[in-house]
Amino acid sequence: MTTRSTGWTVAVTGLLTVVALYFLVPVYWVVIAATKSSGDLFTTPGFWFGRTMELWNNVVQVFTASDHIYLRWLLNSVIYAGGGALVATYLAAAGGYALAKYDFRGRNLVFGIVLGGVLVPSTATALPLFLLFSKLGLTNTYWGVLLPAMVSPFGLYLCRIYAAATVEDSLLESGRLDGAGELRIFHSLVLRGMAPALVTVFLFQLVGIWNNFLLPLIMLADDKLYPITLGLNAWRSEVDRSPEFYPLTVGGLLVSVVPLAIAMIFLQRYWRGGLTDGAVKG
Repeated sequence: MTTRSTGWTVAVTGLLTVVALYFLVPVYWVVIAATKSSGDLFTTPGFWFGRTMELWNNVVQVFTASDHIYLRWLLNSVIYAGGGALVATYLAAAGGYALAKYDFRGRNLVFGIVLGGVLVPSTATALPLFLLFSKLGLTNTYWGVLLPAMVSPFGLYLCRIYAAATVEDSLLESGRLDGAGELRIFHSLVLRGMAPALVTVFLFQLVGIWNNFLLPLIMLADDKLYPITLGLNAWRSEVDRSPEFYPLTVGGLLVSVVPLAIAMIFLQRYWRGGLTDGAVKG
């Protein structure tokens, strides 16, 4: 029995190591490539440093190129990802709590529709959204990207499961007996108890919006409205004519990873709790 358990441990550890390498190797390549000049990118080994250290110069060029346009792209990504994730998390919490704790006609039907929304890929809804928003005059505006980002079917599903497992009915009844309204109960008691799940939803939505490429590509035409993903693609399209865009693209890619890494480092403990707390409850 001990030998078998040891074998499973070794196998699982090996599998996780391979998966970790699969995700970390591209990040390592980006870090190394961001330290190279345009010439060193093609004349030195891809997974080792070049002849000169150009990281600082590349980062400076990223922020100063094209009249500081990268700063605008960075701010746009913060607006799209940060604002969209915050609103999506709040709406998911409200909807999930209502589906878990209020008994009303059609509740299971609504939940089934939400589950159906989880199964629909975002690529399938991009074109219909563009046609709808073009009729409303919202294309090539911040709202064209923000409004879809404010909806998270997966977040609503997760909040519904978490609220059903962790929000006690006795807590809600005590609040009502004390004269608190439903909105006050939700904001004062429920949101605090659902904090781990909310951080989980926020992180998933933040990463998804930050890395989204197709929707901004369809919705936006003005480069001043671009998020980082679309802006870097615009730089990449210039490399055939201007090789100096290679360091700009790679350096901009490295900088774009930093905000997500910071968010994961500071919020990962809540993320782990949000995934496991509801499973071990009671």
